[in-house]
Formats: sequence, C-alpha cells, structure tokens
Amino acid sequence: MSLSQESTKSVAISPEEMPGNQRPLAWRVANNLFISFSYAWQGVSYAFRSQRNFRIHVVIGTVALGLGIWLHLSAVELSIISLTCGAVLAIELINTALESVVDLTVQQTYHELAKIAKDCAAAAVLISAMVSVLVAACLIVPPLWATLST
Repeated sequence: MSLSQESTKSVAISPEEMPGNQRPLAWRVANNLFISFSYAWQGVSYAFRSQRNFRIHVVIGTVALGLGIWLHLSAVELSIISLTCGAVLAIELINTALESVVDLTVQQTYHELAKIAKDCAAAAVLISAMVSVLVAACLIVPPLWATLST
C-alpha cells in the first residue's frame, strides 16, 4: 500500500481513544440521521443567537410569508417567497461558517485574502437578500395595494 493510500484509509478509532494532543477539537461523528439533524440545528441555533443579520432575515422572511398568507397568494407564489427567503438564510449560514474558518485561520491578524473571502461571502448574502426583496415585492405589493385601496 502506498503512503497516500495509507493516509486516506479510514481508521476505526473513536475520539475518546485518541491521545488528547492528537484529538481534533471539533471532531464529531454523526452515527445516525437524528444526530446529523441535531448538529445542523446547532448551527442554525448558533447563527440565530450570534448573528444579528440572520435574525433580521428570519423576521423579514416571516413577515413576507405572513403577508403572503394573509393576502391569499397562490401556493406557487408562497413557494417562491419561501425558496428565496430560505436561500438567503442558507447563504447567511455559509457566510457565518466561512467567516468563522477565516477568523480561525488568520487568528486576529490582517490578511488581504481573508478580507476578500469575507467581503465576497457578505456580498453573496447581500445579492441574495436584494433578489429576495425584489421577488417578494413583485408578488406581495400588487395584492397588498389592491387590498389597502378598497
């Protein structure tokens, strides 16, 4: 077996069996689907607690969906609003993960590439949020205007 094959070979050793200095700090293995969902929910929960913009996006998305339901939008229109709001939240989670990894890597020092990575991730959130607002406005404003005009 070559060295590269040995290094990629899975070793059945639990984190508890590894010496303290060799154990990865964030190594968690999901043994089943429930645990996988639990880890994912921890990520959502962390973002909601620590990221102001994530909370803002949740509120705006909830308001948009609430208005859509109140205005009796079609299932397709509600689905489109849900998908765009979900995309914003997913991209915000990716942005949070990327920022955390960049911060871990550069460790309180300035690096131009770290700035570029963080700025581009933030720009992805901004663009998705702007598109989401545009889509929601196109679907919500006409029936809202009609309802308020009567």
